[in-house]
Amino acid sequence: MPEFLRRPFGYEPILKKEDLKKPARKKGERPDNWKGVLVRIWKLVDEQRALLISVLALVVVSSGLSILGPYLVGHIVDNYIVAGQFGGFGKMVAILLTVYLGLSVSMYLQSFWMIGISQQAVYKMRSGLFSHFQRLPVKFFDRRQHGELMSRMTNDIENVSQTLNNSFIQVFSSVLTLVGTVIVMLSLSPLLTLLTMTIIPAMFLAVRWVTRRTGRLYKAQQKAVGELNGMIEESVSGQRIVKAFSQEDRVMEEFIEKGEQLRRTGFWALTYAGFIPKVMNLLNNGAFAIVAGVGGILALRGDGIVTIGTIVIFTEYARQFTRPLNDLANQFNTVLSAIAGAERVFAIMDEPAERDDATEYGDKVLKGDVEFRNVSFGYDVEKSGYTVRDVSFRVRPGEAAAFVGATGAGKTTVMQLLARFYDPDEGQILIDGIPVADLPRKTLRSQMAFVLQDPFLFEASVMENIRYGRLDATDDEVIEAAKQANAHDFIMKLDDGFHTVLSADGGEISQGQKQLLSIARALVADPVLLLLDEATSSIDTVTEMKIQEALERLMEGRTSFIIAHRLNTVRKADLIFVMQDGRLAESGPQQELIESRGLYYQMLKGDEIGGEEDE
Repeated sequence: MPEFLRRPFGYEPILKKEDLKKPARKKGERPDNWKGVLVRIWKLVDEQRALLISVLALVVVSSGLSILGPYLVGHIVDNYIVAGQFGGFGKMVAILLTVYLGLSVSMYLQSFWMIGISQQAVYKMRSGLFSHFQRLPVKFFDRRQHGELMSRMTNDIENVSQTLNNSFIQVFSSVLTLVGTVIVMLSLSPLLTLLTMTIIPAMFLAVRWVTRRTGRLYKAQQKAVGELNGMIEESVSGQRIVKAFSQEDRVMEEFIEKGEQLRRTGFWALTYAGFIPKVMNLLNNGAFAIVAGVGGILALRGDGIVTIGTIVIFTEYARQFTRPLNDLANQFNTVLSAIAGAERVFAIMDEPAERDDATEYGDKVLKGDVEFRNVSFGYDVEKSGYTVRDVSFRVRPGEAAAFVGATGAGKTTVMQLLARFYDPDEGQILIDGIPVADLPRKTLRSQMAFVLQDPFLFEASVMENIRYGRLDATDDEVIEAAKQANAHDFIMKLDDGFHTVLSADGGEISQGQKQLLSIARALVADPVLLLLDEATSSIDTVTEMKIQEALERLMEGRTSFIIAHRLNTVRKADLIFVMQDGRLAESGPQQELIESRGLYYQMLKGDEIGGEEDE
């Protein structure tokens, strides 16, 4: 390949000769199933069958009219203009105008209806993907970039939308037009038809050469878009961390690297795809020259094999013959891109949803008696082993249990197992004597509330953010919950009080105020089980006192699990569980653990969880 083609503007080729050979499939690797993808897309489109049949009928009509038009032109030339006979000429011109008017109307209607069909199909695909996101387990999101998932919801589905809007009719119309044109051409002049078709082998080789490259390039392009979106989403979400550690340059370098990958894949995909219209135009002009030259010679001989009207028809049909081939070649690239996007979407939709086979206790009202029996769990047991090992304990209704220990000891994992974000690999978790696997997740989580270290707020009013704990809560209940959470005073100082709309994640209020809103949200939920994950960390002393007072109200009469960060939180707990390397090292009431002078006592002496020694 010449240097100017191999490295234009510094773009290195990303496909080498060996890349075009299909690699051996690795064991367990999911095969590219483009036929299956097309079938699934067709099922979505076919749901509007009546309208689809109408569109296809109009495509047949428009294809027939597009073939009939040039034929009538040739007929008028031979039988009226050349023959000098103008009786009925006006009538034929009127018929010709009617044909082209009908062609325009049918093309408009089929396009209008097809847009409706395609948008409905894409809407169902997008809705299906988003709904499936809600049914996927937490571990699915743990191992994927959120921006990359968002790219599948937006860019990949948009590719499918564009293809259904434009390519579906184009492909079907091109096939019908091509077949009809060939039939009419053969009936008029087999010789000129044969000459016109001499371009097909060259056209086939050109298209094959291009599509072997563009298929892989479009898949690489879609992947590069997803990775770039994921990186952007992470950097925007973590902008405070980026700035705190002065990592702006590194983030920019990573963006440039991923952006360059997308630029290169996009460049070569469009470059190779751009060869098709150029080659087609060249072949089209060649076919036109052949028909005009050979047809002109035959017409001049005057033996009647070819007439001037036939040449007029064939010059138009020569273009009409190559145009659908050109369209099919161009649409093939578009379809490849859409298939690559649809395959990424369907790959997510094929991920196994969070299983919830339990139906027996759908209306169960829990008391809050929680028991772990020899529970072991690992996020990736084969690679990292167990995160918690052989953990056993019991917390009775209304008791508060605090989990303390070093970072990575397994405290948060215990919480996640209790909430059934994950299921244990070994052992059993019971609530009120019922295995949690027998409780529907909705039943369990509807009677459970979380107050996390970093509360999440939505871009909505303060009222709606608190009401998120229970959507049917009245305004009065929301206001009362805010009062109980010590949040009412600062809310009333906001510009619009409870109707103040917070920006994404509540940038206008402090971390402590966010925490108070999170506690108010939990109070509105009125849970049986309460999970507190270091809810008072990184808070100033004055705000901590307000939060602590609100938490005491929240915990009253509820079974509470606390990941302890400060000693004043631990003091209120009925039970202390000391986690060490994934195991339950010590457990019992605080005073007993202090008197035993074990690991918990050593932690207090070292002030590892804050506060002073309490003896």
